[in-house]
Amino acid sequence: MGECNHCMRERALTVEDDVTVAFHKVVSHDNQSRFCNDREEDAHDDVEQTEETVHLRTNCFKDEDAEEEQGTRGSETVLEGSGKETLLCLPAFCVRGKKTASSEEQKVPAEKPKRCPGLGLFYAFLSTVFFSIIALLVKTIHGIHAIEISAIRCFFQMLFVMPLLIYHKTGFLGPRDKRIYLVLRGFLGSNAMILLYYAVQQMPLADATVIMFSNPVFTSILAWIFLKEKCTIWDCVFTVFTLTGVILIARPPFLFGEHLSGIEDNYTNHVKGTVAAFGGAIAAAFTIVVLRKMGKSVHYYLSVWYYAVIGLIECVIIVSILSEWKLPSCGQDRWILMLIAVLGITGQTFLIKALQIEKAGPVALTRTVDVVLAFFFQFIFFNRAPTWWSLGGALCVVLSTSGVALRKWYDSSRRS
Repeated sequence: MGECNHCMRERALTVEDDVTVAFHKVVSHDNQSRFCNDREEDAHDDVEQTEETVHLRTNCFKDEDAEEEQGTRGSETVLEGSGKETLLCLPAFCVRGKKTASSEEQKVPAEKPKRCPGLGLFYAFLSTVFFSIIALLVKTIHGIHAIEISAIRCFFQMLFVMPLLIYHKTGFLGPRDKRIYLVLRGFLGSNAMILLYYAVQQMPLADATVIMFSNPVFTSILAWIFLKEKCTIWDCVFTVFTLTGVILIARPPFLFGEHLSGIEDNYTNHVKGTVAAFGGAIAAAFTIVVLRKMGKSVHYYLSVWYYAVIGLIECVIIVSILSEWKLPSCGQDRWILMLIAVLGITGQTFLIKALQIEKAGPVALTRTVDVVLAFFFQFIFFNRAPTWWSLGGALCVVLSTSGVALRKWYDSSRRS
């Protein structure tokens, strides 16, 4: 093979210039068939010189028209004698795109999809509706102890959560350093559920719902004690208003006399329901404090799993001691028990989704609808009008809870 002579332009090249390089090859007669594919077998034996022209284009895709033209021409290497030219694009200079965009245009990030406004509040409203329906269904079931209802709900909830844990690969025990908090969360949360169901069976639906709804006020006090969160004078004022509302609903005889109106059955059961609802509110407040302590290091489904497992164990033990196992005789009640479990899981899911995309303050304010629905269901389904004492107590509790929610909303807005 002879030497190869290179021809280059002397001036500086820009990005859009074409570069033409001529390669001169000396091909002997012995190797001529290799390069010319036997198309010139009758040529003379003298040494012949052929020239191969290669076009180098630094900007392969100048525009859309150039791209289409290049696609028809292809990238093929032939001899100049055949009348064709080669169009090659070096990878180092090729710009993969239809148009050369400026650096400023390339740095512009893609617009994020706009979130639907009010979606978090809508989720909070759905969770409130589901929880209100659960309380209504518990009130309609007769002859079954509240603890047994809780056990059946925990059982079905455990069956629904188990596949989700396997799908998300979270395990069934959780992080080693968080297991004690998970056990506390399951124990306190299941107790809050049991006490709420028992209160609903012993006293008017609206009164039990109002007392249970006071848990955000107690959460602020418990967070100040155990989590060292800031406690203001407003928290103390809201706590006093809440306790006043509970007293107006309970109406102890030493303050309101012996003859009381608007009480189901007898006053003893009314007191039992009041104590159970108040204890349930405290247990729910403790549960929220434990969840804050764990933070986001534990998956939500794992928390629900502990809630169901520990609640089921606790309910089975208590019902066995009390000898209260009794399957509902009516097929409708059995379907209601399953519906309670499904609505419980659905309500918790919507509540968590609401807290993920919305601040806690607006969500807490939206949940005040629970009190309104409780009074509405009590009047429609049980034909029981609320007393002025119950309305006054409900007003005190709702104002206190709304005040706590608004204060937290204001504080979080200032920080952000």
